[in-house]
Amino acid sequence: MLRLIAALQPNVLAIALALLLGCGSSNLASAAGDEICNVNADQALGLENYPVAIALHQQILQAHNDNALAHYHLGFAYSMTGRTSDEINEYLSAVRLGLHEWDLFLNLGLAYLSHNDLPKAIQSLQTAVLLGPDHSESHFNLALAYERNDQLGEALREIATSVNLAPKDPDAHNTKAIICVETGNPTCARDEWTYLLRIAPDYTPARANLAILSRSHMTRVASTTPH
Repeated sequence: MLRLIAALQPNVLAIALALLLGCGSSNLASAAGDEICNVNADQALGLENYPVAIALHQQILQAHNDNALAHYHLGFAYSMTGRTSDEINEYLSAVRLGLHEWDLFLNLGLAYLSHNDLPKAIQSLQTAVLLGPDHSESHFNLALAYERNDQLGEALREIATSVNLAPKDPDAHNTKAIICVETGNPTCARDEWTYLLRIAPDYTPARANLAILSRSHMTRVASTTPH
């Protein structure tokens, strides 16, 4: 097994929470139409002041526990402070209350991936892909989940879709090449890394992995050459 280099950044691509809707503008607010999330709660989240965002969203949910978007926002704030179990619980509350957005299921899938709960990660990311098929992040992370679960055919399909949707994303090309190696197709991997070095010459993992692949090929040739 080749020890290939993944992205310089973590393999999981986090996505910024879309805050433009605001909890209060969601049609999932209270039946009376009250604005449950105040400006300060969403502003704290947008300013990355997560302790304050957590406290304010908790206050909102104490009064209106049926606000799905508030649960989602609270879960996201928990994620940014490393409270993954709490994050998952809030996302699941949002889902139970009827919030079905692709980015919610993407973040839920990422949380399960961080716990190495591959079946639940795959299920969540499949839903993210279904709800937002044009978002490369969902396909990318579903590919990672499949790859970790040794479903290499499915992983290659999803990473190829991610590359098609985001052709300039070097992490997607690098991950596709790694999966190509794992499926026993070094030619595909070499082509991918060579192309990646043309479009992103400063992307270190591609150069390193291409060198690793070349050394591996030379070692195999040497080992099969009669002495």
